[in-house]
Amino acid sequence: MRVRIVSDTTSGLPRDVTDRLDIPILPQIVIFGSDSYRDDTEMDTAAFLRKLKASRALPKTAAPPPALYNPIYQELTANGESVVVLTPSAQVSGTVRSAEIAAQDFPGADIRVVDTRVVAGNLATLVLLADQWAKAGADADQVVAKILEWIPRQRTYFLVDTLEYLQKGGRIGGAKALLGEMLQIKPILVLQNGQVDAYEQLRTKRRALQRLTEIVEEQCPHSPESHLCVMHGDAEAAARQLASDLQSRIGLDQIPIYELPPAIIVHAGPGVLAVGFFTS
Repeated sequence: MRVRIVSDTTSGLPRDVTDRLDIPILPQIVIFGSDSYRDDTEMDTAAFLRKLKASRALPKTAAPPPALYNPIYQELTANGESVVVLTPSAQVSGTVRSAEIAAQDFPGADIRVVDTRVVAGNLATLVLLADQWAKAGADADQVVAKILEWIPRQRTYFLVDTLEYLQKGGRIGGAKALLGEMLQIKPILVLQNGQVDAYEQLRTKRRALQRLTEIVEEQCPHSPESHLCVMHGDAEAAARQLASDLQSRIGLDQIPIYELPPAIIVHAGPGVLAVGFFTS
């Protein structure tokens, strides 16, 4: 039985890539006051940033409602295909719950919902790998088993300009212990066990960026199998410089740079810079 991969915009995968590979992508919902927007067709990152900077109140996010999954499930399962849905971490998003609720409407279908416990670039990597495995002939059991093997190997480190967005959005996790010092430090944060935690504390953003580069050089396998990527939200120049530095240090020909979607920038804030990779 053919396997189809489904994910959502928190992966940060460009639309042209998912269209070319025929991977259905669900939107996250961004809410400004009483107005809500899909972040795939109604608001891209550039439009979101303009609205964010002009807004007095911090916007909110919502997972794609189950109703958005239904037509996708209907189409794929009607063709007799198995569906593997790769969602962002359930500890930072309600997406996994929406996907599971929608699947209940298709009791006879083979729909697997996998909480990847990651988000952004590493989720993008898992989506692309799962799609490769599926197209190479792996069945749903094999695809899910491989994903579950890869999840514990993921590493995501990131820098934010301020902890304010993580705090107000309720996604600060174990990093909340830093709030009293947030004016004096620039923390390196980590996505660990599906949630945000503090990793190291530095005194300046320049030193934090240097240390981030050192961490990747120390921990990331020096091979393409690491699937090293760089992510940013309104920090393209810094992301390109970081990717260039890491290319020479790790010895890679190319490092993908993903622009983070609105639903992640809501919680991390503009200026966020991140790296993702998988250990051996």
